[in-house]
Amino acid sequence: MTTTTTPAAPTATDMLAAAHDAVKLALKKGAREAGVRAYRVREVEVRWRDGAVEKIHEATTRGLGLSLYVDGRYAAVSTSDLRPEALDTFVGDSVALTRALAKDPFRSLPEPKLYEGQASVDLKLEDPKYAAVSAEERRTLAREAEKAARAVQGAGSILSVTTSFSDSLSESWQVHSNGFTGSRRDTSFWLSAEVSVKDPDGRKPEDYAYAGARFRGEVPSPEAVGREAAERALSRVGAKKGESAVLTMAVENRAASRLVAFLLGPLSGGALQQKRSFLEGKLGQTIGSPHLTLLDDPLVPKGFGSRLFDGEGIAAKRIPVFEEGTLRTYFIDTYYGKKLKVAPTTARPSNLVWKLGDSGRDPLVAAMKDGIFVTGFLGGNSNGTTGDFSLGVQGFRVRGGKLAEPIGEMNISGNHLELWKKLAAVGNDPYPYSSMLTPTLVFEGVQFAGS
Repeated sequence: MTTTTTPAAPTATDMLAAAHDAVKLALKKGAREAGVRAYRVREVEVRWRDGAVEKIHEATTRGLGLSLYVDGRYAAVSTSDLRPEALDTFVGDSVALTRALAKDPFRSLPEPKLYEGQASVDLKLEDPKYAAVSAEERRTLAREAEKAARAVQGAGSILSVTTSFSDSLSESWQVHSNGFTGSRRDTSFWLSAEVSVKDPDGRKPEDYAYAGARFRGEVPSPEAVGREAAERALSRVGAKKGESAVLTMAVENRAASRLVAFLLGPLSGGALQQKRSFLEGKLGQTIGSPHLTLLDDPLVPKGFGSRLFDGEGIAAKRIPVFEEGTLRTYFIDTYYGKKLKVAPTTARPSNLVWKLGDSGRDPLVAAMKDGIFVTGFLGGNSNGTTGDFSLGVQGFRVRGGKLAEPIGEMNISGNHLELWKKLAAVGNDPYPYSSMLTPTLVFEGVQFAGS
């Protein structure tokens, strides 16, 4: 009788060795420089819908990405077959194919000096108890989140509840031919709930809540997540379009990240070099009000954007982005740094740390007296080249410093170069489940279009 043996899964040592081998092979086969990132990711999700398991997903993926610099040409290729003989063929074929591409003199690995100065801190990105999370625990968390949603007052209006619990373990190993070697392991855990309800007018408003953490023990309870999702959805019942007006606008911390993303996108090297940025040439200029102070901080313990080095291996450092409204940096990688003839900083933001105010959401709403509290942006667009934007919003009318009737089907419009100068207050409540860490933001004199 013939038996077959399943090959053992590669160890971390095997993955790092594969990365080193791929670099050596690339140089041997004619590449001038080479960079490799080997990775392995395990993901598990349990989705629960209306009293039963809807979906269970579990997958482990691994692979290797290779950046090749051959005779002034560049290619990025990847493979999931890490067997030595397969890797030899893959690298050889990739080098040959790269020679057929057009030359790009701006492509290269970073200068080795940019690898230096890496922080020697424990970012606490991996939960050592990750493997202890059981299938039964995942199902229980998803089930309890639905139970909590359906226990909220007014739950008779609930049409459907979908909840999920997911977790992941990610590992990567990065090797460059000019001297960089780095590795990373991180875990994450997420719990979410989505609730749809019936409105007397026939509509079916819906809303959601979610929470996450690097460590399982720091994820909020399923009761809290389910209850928040249901309360948010039920609060949308009876929403109507408000009247057009110029009003003070407070933006919930959870929703504010979308506005901030529109501000950060034009700071990228690609947008600047391709003339698609309304912030081109504005380094050192006042873009926002004195309340706009942001620091890009990759060294936040347990942060969702934390890192010791970026995707190019450049040592991660804290970088001022805005200081009292003044633009202090762009996000520029090696490639666009050469094209723009400026020193690279880093390709993309990590964690945004704000200079916070003294008040949370409720005191800020009370201080508004009259205006609109925005809890979400629906559709719309923002032009990165001109800064013009038009966004659908939902939320609540504020009257006498208190949340009043829900509103929807309204729009705000304007230009970011004007909007951020209207920033009148920043909350002390950074949203913890995002690398943007946005607090409640208050803007004065915003144009709302409604009925």
